[in-house]
Order: sequence, then C-alpha cells, then structure tokens
Amino acid sequence: MSAASPEPRAALVQGASRGLGLAFVRQLLERGAHDRVVATAREPERSRELAELHRRHPRVLHLERLDVTDEVSVGRAFESVSRLAPELGLLLNCAGVLHDEKDVQPEKKLESVDPAALRRVFDVNAIGPLLVAKHFLPLLRHDGRAVVANLSARVGSIGDNRLGGWYAYRGSKAAQNMFTRTLAIELARRAPNAICVALHPGTVDTDLSRPFQRRVVPSTPFDPDRAASQLLDVVEGLAPEQSGSFLAWDGSAIPW
Repeated sequence: MSAASPEPRAALVQGASRGLGLAFVRQLLERGAHDRVVATAREPERSRELAELHRRHPRVLHLERLDVTDEVSVGRAFESVSRLAPELGLLLNCAGVLHDEKDVQPEKKLESVDPAALRRVFDVNAIGPLLVAKHFLPLLRHDGRAVVANLSARVGSIGDNRLGGWYAYRGSKAAQNMFTRTLAIELARRAPNAICVALHPGTVDTDLSRPFQRRVVPSTPFDPDRAASQLLDVVEGLAPEQSGSFLAWDGSAIPW
C-alpha cells in the first residue's frame, strides 16, 4: 500500500458523457471534495457538455477515453489515470444500456430475446464495470477511504421482480449486482479501506428511461442533477459495514 496521504483524492466517473454520469461530474465539481475529477467516455471529445466543464475547470477535470466493452481501452485508461492520480477516493461506474437506436430494445416477451442484444447489454452493464474494477484496483489500495459505486437498478433485483420482461436488462443488472457483492468480499482483503456498493438512482429523466416514464409516479422521474446529488449523499454517508450492499437513492436497502 502507498503511504498515507491527506484527503481529498481523485474521483473517477466511468460513462460521463451524458445523463447521470455527466450529472455526477457536475456535482463533484461543485462540491469540490476531490483534487481531481476524471470523466471517462468512449468518445469524450464528442461531448460538448464535458468540453464546457473542462473549459471552466481545467485544473480539476480530466477527460479520458475508456470503452468498457474493450479491455485494452480500460487498461490504457488506467495507465493514463494512474500517472495523473495515484489514488482514487471514488470510482463511479455509470455506463449502461437498456435500448439503442438499432438492435437493443427491452423485451416484452420471450420471443423477442436476441442473443446478440443480450451479449451487448451484458458487456456494458455487467462485464464492463468489473473490468474497470480489475484494472483500477491498484488505485483503491491506500490508507484513506475509498468507495466503488456501481449504478444498478431496482429491476435487477430478483426478489423484487413482479412484472417479468426486460430479460437482458434485468439479467445484466442482476449479474452486475453479484459481481459487486463478490468484489466487495475481495476488496475487504485486498483494499480494506474500500467500500463497494450497488446503487439504484430511482427513475431519472435521461435518454435511457425517457421512453418508459409513463409508468412512473408523478413525484418522479428525478432531474439528473438531483439524482446525482442524492446518490453522492448516500456515498458520503456509507459506513464500512455497508460494503457489499444494494442501496436505493434514499439509502434504503433493496432485496437481492
């Protein structure tokens, strides 16, 4: 482990070019609790919002290319970030896919299940965050507090599944939850100051959820900045014994 160093450390947001990931970057910059905020995306140069934030915060915000479906890309991002910030206080895995403009749509019935779409959704939602943790583990092994927070979803809860459907998304988030729980157990040995959790943000007004918001009660969906702020409050209040938990935006536990 590295020698002790004072807080704050760097925060890394994986999947930061839009939606909730972008809101996390904004909120982290506003809170000012970290020396550096690293925002990663497949093509960060294409996000005008990230470019504007970088223009306003050039000494704090660092933009990095990272594609969670490409382990070589994850490894290269680690090498770059490790030179910039040798210790992470927060790692937020945000990238996720429920649907796209071409081949991926949430399945309403069994006949709609498509193997290629399943692989795509699992690659992004489940395997990707695990690869990020695999490569960035050295930056979590230090004497200060660190948090790994994987954005999950209540629909990934097996115990809470009452409607069915959405095979790829539900399955990938359930797999991600298992990876998070398993990772928390390993981190307790290898990075004992790290807390690892799965977080449900509630329904957030983003491109991911917008086609399905008619089912949401009037008090939601949350604005992305509000959702990010709520989850950061949860992260800041985490106790070591909560590592391995699946928590909602208000800090309440969700059944696996």
